[in-house]
Amino acid sequence: MSGLRANKRYRRPELPLVPLIDVLVMLVLFAFVTMRFSASRTLNITVPKVQTAGKNEFNGKVEIGVDKEGKLTFNGRAITDDQLAGLLTEVHRVNKDTPVLVRADEVTQFKRVTEVWDTCRKLGLNKVVMQTRK
Repeated sequence: MSGLRANKRYRRPELPLVPLIDVLVMLVLFAFVTMRFSASRTLNITVPKVQTAGKNEFNGKVEIGVDKEGKLTFNGRAITDDQLAGLLTEVHRVNKDTPVLVRADEVTQFKRVTEVWDTCRKLGLNKVVMQTRK
């Protein structure tokens, strides 16, 4: 009996790493190829400082941004003046009591901000607020 055991050799278990690494590389490559990269355009806005500012709590869904050059964004998306009126008309049609937050850079011309406010009020949106900082 001892002779039978001597002839039988035990192989040490091996883990094939190269095929596993190949599969992992292919999965990572597939993830990068199928991933959607969306270019996020954000305005670099520094809101004006106000000594009597409130808490700036905003629960609405409409945010209009005005940057230093007077360019407009609607909920983070760049728009023109004509598009602003159309979008605000749709907001009024859905709910006329929707609050509108205007975020303007502190060096933006006041004329540009008042044009945005005036457009909101002409279309019947009276809950227009301005974001400031303390």
